[in-house]
Amino acid sequence: MTEKKGGVKVAVPHLPDGTEPAEAESMLAQMVFELVKNEGFETYVAWFYTPMMLPLSARLDPKAVIYDCMDELSAFKNAPAELRDRERKLFDRADLVFTGGRSLYKVKREQHPSVHCFPSSIDVEHFARAVDGRDDPDDQSGISRPRIGFFGVIDERTDIELLSAIADMRPDWQFIMIGPVVKIDDADLPRSANIHYLGGKTYDELPEYIAGWDVAMMPFAINESTKFISPTKTPEYLAAGRPVVSTAIRDVVRPYGEEKLVRIAVTVRSARG
Repeated sequence: MTEKKGGVKVAVPHLPDGTEPAEAESMLAQMVFELVKNEGFETYVAWFYTPMMLPLSARLDPKAVIYDCMDELSAFKNAPAELRDRERKLFDRADLVFTGGRSLYKVKREQHPSVHCFPSSIDVEHFARAVDGRDDPDDQSGISRPRIGFFGVIDERTDIELLSAIADMRPDWQFIMIGPVVKIDDADLPRSANIHYLGGKTYDELPEYIAGWDVAMMPFAINESTKFISPTKTPEYLAAGRPVVSTAIRDVVRPYGEEKLVRIAVTVRSARG
């Protein structure tokens, strides 16, 4: 266990390679129990970001249980089969539920008596560093303009067909994609001279990349996986001083689209306009 700035202690469990899921849960539950016991915690709160961790609290006696529901995880690709059942059990135990956006709040408030919309906050000063302009990172400096950029996980929520169509329609625009490719085959990504996959970057590096973009984009697919998302990158892009264009994600349309802070693109032609 390590202690971070502000007195926060971080415990990272280590399991043997090849540990089966059921055995891993049992071992983690024991580790959590021993941690609470050894630290002498008597009054504490159990805070869950995912229902999948519910079995880890089996031997605990927290004064309160909080479920911080940031997304409808059951709608994601390859979601565990037991996720929905564990969420129902977590709702039964939770004293308080937070949701990461308005759309998710509207659904979850029907499942628990104390649900509160609590969208993610951002580090405005960190992303505002992009406003003053910064030296282009080496892997971006050779890319011509205009540049339209995205950072985040590239997965089933990314509309790769839309990205491909816009890139084909505007070969003079350069599309920069920053982030790991997860749960989709890298071979399925559109490949053209004006689409640039720069891989994952650290949080500290992001303002340097955004500073070199002309527009920030959120090319999310409209499907079950994005029905309840509330992208934190929306206010991050805005704090960086970039014009933002997004597909019609509910929690982007309202309030950002309605307040004319983000341009909403419904078709390929509206995305390129």
